[in-house]
Amino acid sequence: STMDASQVQTLFRQAVANDDAAAFRQGLEGFLGADGPGLSPAREYEVRRPDVVIDIPQSRERFRGRDSIRKMQEMWPEPAPVITVRKVSGGRHVWVAEADTSYDGSRGQAVVMFELDSDGLIATVESLDA
Repeated sequence: STMDASQVQTLFRQAVANDDAAAFRQGLEGFLGADGPGLSPAREYEVRRPDVVIDIPQSRERFRGRDSIRKMQEMWPEPAPVITVRKVSGGRHVWVAEADTSYDGSRGQAVVMFELDSDGLIATVESLDA
């Protein structure tokens, strides 16, 4: 069954409170829809802080605020990439995920840093070079 935003947030909150990598990974896989449906803009929205910042230094892009991110997703409803988590590291508020990506037939790798607040919401996301 697909995880909803509140289940993801509960796992993220547990990851922060208990320094729990397994909870972070499980929450991240739920966030990514790894159990089948893939990324859901609605679920993403609920698990992001209103003032979230997403940094993609490789393309010099920075997105601020979950409302503007949601608008962008509605303007460009591209097929979402399929993301498979390989490894997570970090602790408490800051976690790094290494993943395989598949997008429109092309495969790649991603390393992404997530900063979570104490409520289990995503505060910042930064794409690191794989």
